[in-house]
Amino acid sequence: MSIEVAIVPAAGRGTRMRPATRVVPKALIPVVDRPAIQYAVEESVRAGAREVILIVDPGVGTLTERHFWEEGPLPGLRDVRITPVVQEIPHGLGDAVLTARQAVADRPFFCLLADNIPPPGGDVLPGMAEAFENMSVVCLRRLTPDFLERYGVIVPGTWFGENVVEVRGAVEKPGAADAPSDLGLIGRYIFTPEVFTILENLPPGLGGEIQLTDAISAMGEAGRCLGYVAGQDLLDVGNPLGLLEASTVLGLSHPEWGTVYQAYLARLVEEL
Repeated sequence: MSIEVAIVPAAGRGTRMRPATRVVPKALIPVVDRPAIQYAVEESVRAGAREVILIVDPGVGTLTERHFWEEGPLPGLRDVRITPVVQEIPHGLGDAVLTARQAVADRPFFCLLADNIPPPGGDVLPGMAEAFENMSVVCLRRLTPDFLERYGVIVPGTWFGENVVEVRGAVEKPGAADAPSDLGLIGRYIFTPEVFTILENLPPGLGGEIQLTDAISAMGEAGRCLGYVAGQDLLDVGNPLGLLEASTVLGLSHPEWGTVYQAYLARLVEEL
């Protein structure tokens, strides 16, 4: 089954990136030659999406429209419908996803966090789409203990091959002592429309916010969610060190500047 719509929640306040994000929205901070949000849009299009809904905070919708359309469509995005939807007040990632309900309607959809970018050749959406059979699919990665307090973690059930596992529940940022497994949620999802009904009825969770992890837990408990274990980590551009690392990885693979940049780094290391 093809999935033709994607949402990109990008209304976060970027507190980990201050002071850079005091004025510039986090999703519009450049990574090499384009903003983080553009990487997410392009990734969803590579997976088959032809409509992308950007969840933004007030005042950012105009900026994103200008970026994608002011001088004409960007290369490869001419036939893609890109629509900003405003999340008026930040009540968590689950609330951001719920904001797209009317635009998505009754269609299954990709959900991509703009903080995370796959390394070159590392797209996970196609593998997730292969596992999708009318139930939600979440992307997972095995985490080291120090990361278990920074990510949602699933309760695994039956395995179906090496990369697909039944999700029986999930916990938001449990920490190493309370984590039910080492399988963490890493910012790529395929949801059926039932997620909206679940989110609409969720009480506030960790931090007083509507947590997407809690909705995933509810679907898992109902037998309506699978996990796809990625073979490599996504690049995290939501913090300064991660942005530096991602810029290096993506810069080295750039078709125009990669070779020159590699030579520059080699000279720089020799001089240190």
